[in-house]
Amino acid sequence: MQLNTFSIAARCAKTGMLGVAVSTAVVGVGGICPFVRPGVGAISTQAWVNPYLGLDGIELLAQGKSAEETVGHLIDADPGRAVRQLGVVDAQGRSATWTGEDCVEWAGHRNGPDVSVQGNMLVGSETVEAMFESFAASTDDALTERLVKALEAGQAVGGDKRGKQSAGMVVFDKELYPYLDLRVDEHHHPVGELRRVFEVAKQQYLPFIAGMPTRANPLGALGDDVTEMLLRAPAERPGGTLSPG
Repeated sequence: MQLNTFSIAARCAKTGMLGVAVSTAVVGVGGICPFVRPGVGAISTQAWVNPYLGLDGIELLAQGKSAEETVGHLIDADPGRAVRQLGVVDAQGRSATWTGEDCVEWAGHRNGPDVSVQGNMLVGSETVEAMFESFAASTDDALTERLVKALEAGQAVGGDKRGKQSAGMVVFDKELYPYLDLRVDEHHHPVGELRRVFEVAKQQYLPFIAGMPTRANPLGALGDDVTEMLLRAPAERPGGTLSPG
């Protein structure tokens, strides 16, 4: 499947959180582009997407390979490398990227410490540059916020030249389950909708995640305030917009 996409793979230097945010003009992008493992790395695989680059890449990172070594191994072994695009950030914040010479124009990438931004079939290089600069300018924010801001910055200057359809964000902290995994599919403004859902998640979902069982504390630590909030109807919770129906 050709996923003409703009994405960001990133690490928070302060917390070690790892995540990917992505948007494209095809449904379901959140299911086949982002690959993240806590303490290991974050990968976005796109263009004529091969999910095994994400799956195998995470395993290579887990074996101790750097982001650059991982990209090298994956691309050398892939006969379709000319139409692939790949961004990798490892647990130490090293990053590496690949854009095949036959990816649909405009295609390119930019990477630096803790971040890799890549895009193909875009209106121009402005999308990648705006995303990179947004991430660099938002170091005081949580990784989740920085990822959404980067998508917003990329969309604001053009994004996918065919239009908009889906968006997703996956972030892991220290546990093997996601800290946050949000997806928007078949929407006229997927990045804007991702922002709306994220704002609800910050008030309703993330407090629940903070109290969930962990390896260190199998009982979890769910506060009475969070329990009471979750027992209310969605429209009655902080940030709630859904009416019964």
